[in-house]
Amino acid sequence: MLDTNLQTQLKGYLDNLKTPVELITFTDESPKAKELAQLATQIAELSPLITKINGNNTEKTANERLPSMLVRSVASNSEIRFAGLPMGHEFTSLVMALLHSGSHPLKIEADQIEQVRNLEGDFVFETYISLSCQNCPDVVQALNMMATINPNIKHTMIDGALFQTEVFDRDVMAVPSVYLNGESFSQGRVSLTDILNKVDKNAGARQAKALENKETYDFLVVGGGPAGAAAAIYAARKGINTGLVADRFGGQVSDTMSIENFISVKATQGPKLVASLEEHVREYDVDIMNSNKANKVKRNERTGLVEVSLENGAVLKSKSVVLATGARWREMNVPGENEYRGKGVAYCPHCDGPLFKGKPVAVIGGGNSGIEAAIDLAGIVEHVTVLEFADTLRADDVLVKKANSLSNVTIITNAQTTEVQGDGKRVTSLSYTDRDTTEQHSLALAGIFVQIGLMPNTEFLQGEIELTNRGEIIAGSQGETCIAGVFAAGDVTNSPYKQIIIAMGSGANAALGAFDYLIRQDV
Repeated sequence: MLDTNLQTQLKGYLDNLKTPVELITFTDESPKAKELAQLATQIAELSPLITKINGNNTEKTANERLPSMLVRSVASNSEIRFAGLPMGHEFTSLVMALLHSGSHPLKIEADQIEQVRNLEGDFVFETYISLSCQNCPDVVQALNMMATINPNIKHTMIDGALFQTEVFDRDVMAVPSVYLNGESFSQGRVSLTDILNKVDKNAGARQAKALENKETYDFLVVGGGPAGAAAAIYAARKGINTGLVADRFGGQVSDTMSIENFISVKATQGPKLVASLEEHVREYDVDIMNSNKANKVKRNERTGLVEVSLENGAVLKSKSVVLATGARWREMNVPGENEYRGKGVAYCPHCDGPLFKGKPVAVIGGGNSGIEAAIDLAGIVEHVTVLEFADTLRADDVLVKKANSLSNVTIITNAQTTEVQGDGKRVTSLSYTDRDTTEQHSLALAGIFVQIGLMPNTEFLQGEIELTNRGEIIAGSQGETCIAGVFAAGDVTNSPYKQIIIAMGSGANAALGAFDYLIRQDV
């Protein structure tokens, strides 16, 4: 399972264990079970503090998913389970579970650790994931950390592709999907703060109060993607009081699987780049306020400060602000789309594709992202139908040739999607109109992957900031907007090209523009 290099790296990590850990396997005769048993054996051989136990010889076997692995701390008796083979993106989750179960320090705020420790009641979390999902590990690791802190919290990661019957019975059609005590808890990426805000009813109010008491910033970034990160770094390097508030650090890049045009880096993945960005920002004295969404930005003419209101009711004040809220997947805006979101309508083929193994799906959009999605899905699903509104595909020729070479990919142009249909629980079909003949068609399918571009996150700025007819912030050569002291950067602006490297440059430019604005205010 693990090659020599990976075993060497893992042994280095496991040298940080301080207390014993039990690795208990529950297996059957399936190939995945044999791989899981082999993985557990290899891991146990790398540290004297890890003991592998055959769970099939215990009374617990009847209640365990097969195959699965239980990571148990001997010191605290905490329990973390992995149903399936935790490889791919989830291998990191397994490594961290081992370290934290072995008393290696948690890299979260002390007040959050105390908050988790003080939660009352029993919490049994289950998270359905796909091994190709780049967002799933964040959720899995947050819940795993909670389980190591509080023995009344249990967590199980479940590979949806391996436990298809369970996925079907629970109507799981998007990952990560979290259940708490048998009931649906959340769908999509959530942070530790988000989880705590849901299970600890007073957490939101305490968080809002703490934010409300923040001192006035010199420079405040709204958004945590590449543009926001670059802006924060450039501002902090100037020695001014800098804050960054974001719904989630990393933004849309966190959902990007493959990045091959980032200069000086031949190839990387979105989550890896995001981790590097956050590590870089944290090297400076930047006040990062994650899991907070802005809902209003306004300049107070009396004080000259820019006020950023958050959804939790708190208001942050700053002498200058850079808006870097980025963009999100554009929606089809057809009947049935919202009703079946997460029930067959999806926006991340890498994350949710494995849940549709052996089933027919459609991809909406014939640009690079749409054709790339079709190529990726073709290796998992029964058949992929690509629907493109225009009469020609917009994707690069090399991608189109690859898609056309696949026997289970059909491309239809001049197709206008008109409705998503379902049985109340899941998607069953999609209707579209042939724009040449106006003839109506229906496709029987299980999933629809929407890949029709991005739209800027500017709804909360309507009426306050000058926007283009596409909703993008109009920014000048220094990133300035129509409001004094308010700058903008990245994909949320009217920049003609939406690229990571361009967003980073835009963020740096806006930060320098804001700094120039600040020093002129003091003259």
